[in-house]
Amino acid sequence: MKNIFIDTNVVIDFLADRRPFSIDAARLFDLAINQKVKVHISAVSYNNIYYILRQSLTRDVTIKLLEELSGMTEIVDVTNDIIRKSLKTDFKDYEDAIQYYSALSLPEIDFIVTRNSRDFKKSIISVLTPAEAIASLNNF
Repeated sequence: MKNIFIDTNVVIDFLADRRPFSIDAARLFDLAINQKVKVHISAVSYNNIYYILRQSLTRDVTIKLLEELSGMTEIVDVTNDIIRKSLKTDFKDYEDAIQYYSALSLPEIDFIVTRNSRDFKKSIISVLTPAEAIASLNNF
């Protein structure tokens, strides 16, 4: 089974049904539901997802979506080490640095999935768009 780390933007695409991006994001989560892939998400993503979804949904609906998400994914703890490494990196976006070091903390991660692959240029882990990830997983 492949282990993938999904960036916050892809999760929000899925949960907020941001078309056309939500289509590929939903395919990735379908693979997780059908236990063909294990999805990992940084713990810090949850507060960012809550903040974005809460702008258009009620608190109860948002919490229910996050609960469902937690059932489909593995939540990666954001540790002291991850924060310290993120602070010392040259990532332009601090949140992306946290995502990257969260993924890097798990040796089993096969690739990172994001819509902003250019933000992960220096990654030593493969970085794929959702469409590229689906193609890769279908060839597996």
